[in-house]
Amino acid sequence: MTPMLPPNPKLFTVDTFAPLREQLPEQRRLVFTNGCFDILHPGHVDLLTRARALGDALVLGLNSDDSVRRLNKGPERPLNRQEERAFVLAGLTCVDYVIIFDEDTPLELIRAVRPHVLVKGGDWPVESIVGRDVVQALGGEVCSLPLLSGYSTTGLVRRIRG
Repeated sequence: MTPMLPPNPKLFTVDTFAPLREQLPEQRRLVFTNGCFDILHPGHVDLLTRARALGDALVLGLNSDDSVRRLNKGPERPLNRQEERAFVLAGLTCVDYVIIFDEDTPLELIRAVRPHVLVKGGDWPVESIVGRDVVQALGGEVCSLPLLSGYSTTGLVRRIRG
């Protein structure tokens, strides 16, 4: 039996975030990033902390379990369920909102959030970042931040398995 997690006020759906987004002052600079975040490691925390520093609030789009499987991360991934991953990420002070999305890309979520800044890790060239055109059309900026060298979930899984 899967244990129940306590509620967390940082966890949203697209539908529950929409009214909140409408109430946010326009001068509040929203930053958006997304990913699987299967096993949280220093590289994740570093990227999220630097992303949050680019604005007033960080919205994290979290790939659902089904979308992680479709991304071909391997037959055993994700190792942690989406609810567990969301709960851990919501526990970080640099993360203000977590929204799980089930699509193959976060494009629809980016359209709903309307961030001022869109961030991905440095393994993504700016011109390849999904949602770049949406954010730039709204006058926002798109950033590809350098990754902390030596950290990846895939590498961590390999090391654990020996």
